[in-house]
Amino acid sequence: MNIVALTYKLSEKSPYVTGRLSMMNNVPEDSEKDQIEKVKTALLGMQRYNWEQGVAAQAMLELGDDQWVVSLARAAVMRQQNGRFSVIGNHDPLTDSASVGEAVLHAGKVTGDPLFSKAAEEMLKLLLTTDHRAENGALYHVNLRKEIWVDAYYMAPPFMAVAGHPEEAVTQIEGYREYLWNNEDKLFSHIWDDEKKEFIRRDYWGVGNGWAAAGITRVIRALPENMKQERNRLVAYVKEVIDGCVAHMRDDGFFYNVVNDPATFIETNLGQMISYSVFRGVEGGWLDNSYIKPAEKMRKAARSKVDRYGLVQGVCGVPEFNHSYIAPEGQAFFLLMEAAARDFEAHA
Repeated sequence: MNIVALTYKLSEKSPYVTGRLSMMNNVPEDSEKDQIEKVKTALLGMQRYNWEQGVAAQAMLELGDDQWVVSLARAAVMRQQNGRFSVIGNHDPLTDSASVGEAVLHAGKVTGDPLFSKAAEEMLKLLLTTDHRAENGALYHVNLRKEIWVDAYYMAPPFMAVAGHPEEAVTQIEGYREYLWNNEDKLFSHIWDDEKKEFIRRDYWGVGNGWAAAGITRVIRALPENMKQERNRLVAYVKEVIDGCVAHMRDDGFFYNVVNDPATFIETNLGQMISYSVFRGVEGGWLDNSYIKPAEKMRKAARSKVDRYGLVQGVCGVPEFNHSYIAPEGQAFFLLMEAAARDFEAHA
């Protein structure tokens, strides 16, 4: 039996609404469109590592911009090494490389070019067959070290789910949760060292919790109808992490970089990531409308941080992600938030 079963289907109507970007919070339409285009341009002008290429491509996919999806997916395939997409320099990824997977599959369907399906098969085969994983089956985040990162929620599981292996996607979600979730605080820690059996970083990093919420959200959207029990369980996980984050939201709609530590800097991107997850969840019917009010507050806060050049200021910034600055993922999640808000409004 071939374990690499790519079943991605491009329906006649994309699951992502491709109509105009509508309004929320009484933002004038021209101003909204202009801001989105500026953020998009700034993102595409940035240098990007593998996970940044992946989230950028996903933003284009959810905005409905197939031209950029194909372009970014092709660039990821051009840098594929040993199954892994977007390998640049001495960066040694495993799960990060899979973040562009859904865009690669979509590019293959749009273009009919077998280059994309072949590349996706190689990436998927690596994820399914590598023994570089913990005892519970959770994939290690990087290729040479035995570490489990909360970031991985967004990287491999969504690709697995849309590529015909939703059960494995759920296995990964459960596996990461076993190591990183704190049931008392309702938040994820950042990095577990599985050789030393201790946390490298126990902190509840805001963006890490955002990666988890958004990644699980994407998997929920991709699960087949016959996985209702798993879907319900993942929905409960998303609610818990959203609630855990929102409990620490500041009055201005922002969060601290470590969400429960006011001594850390004020950060923009977590709000975008949680807002995205809320809009997708309410649109999908698994979150109730009470979540919209805080999502709108987060969205308004994020929009206030876009400068004249389209840079989303104040996110957990490059290159070390230890200070307030700018980052490709901050740009991409602004666009993902806007796409999710648009789709929510279209179905409201």
